[in-house]
Amino acid sequence: MMYLFNENAGKEHLVLKGETHKYLVKVLRHSVGDMLHLRNKASIENLHLYEIVSIEGRSLELQLLSITLSEIKPSKNLHIAWCVIESKSIEKMLPSLNEIGVGRISFIYCERSQKNFKLDFKRFERILEASMQQSGRTQMMELDTYKNLQQFIEKFPDTKVFDFSDTVLQGESHFEHVLVGCEGGFSKAEKEFLQAQDVFRLDTPMILRSESAVMAVASKILL
Repeated sequence: MMYLFNENAGKEHLVLKGETHKYLVKVLRHSVGDMLHLRNKASIENLHLYEIVSIEGRSLELQLLSITLSEIKPSKNLHIAWCVIESKSIEKMLPSLNEIGVGRISFIYCERSQKNFKLDFKRFERILEASMQQSGRTQMMELDTYKNLQQFIEKFPDTKVFDFSDTVLQGESHFEHVLVGCEGGFSKAEKEFLQAQDVFRLDTPMILRSESAVMAVASKILL
């Protein structure tokens, strides 16, 4: 864990209780004299260094030692347009996508997306916050939705498309907006609509699941 979010980070003295106390003492085995880094979402660029000065049965007290400006952000900007798949599959991939530096994910209800898949953005944000604390990232990933491909492409006409193609994505490639389909790929009508876009594939003979494709493409571009 690189740091903890706390809404009171920046104060001279802090008392941590509840699940935070349990996690720090029971799981991470922290003791008096240990140092902790905290961030406040209101000024996330500031890294607060605290010392644990006492530990009680259900609380621990911290003393502020220093505040430094420390931002950890991706060096490249990647915006993924992802046709909606099952929420559980999305949740499994979010920490990894966050850690490698994806800046934004736009979820699109494509023709082969099951419309009963409801996206819980509050849960997604909690998952991303936990990932930020583990990885050290200080830039929150943006999340939004679009009703269909037409709406998204109209706003981002330079979007590249991951699909079957003769063009293989090269290691030195870089672009900001990429579209990945859901399970079953794009419908015939969607393929026709996307004909004007640049389409590419990865250099593999295997068929990738949607979540595998998102991770592979993002890693190829960002890392």
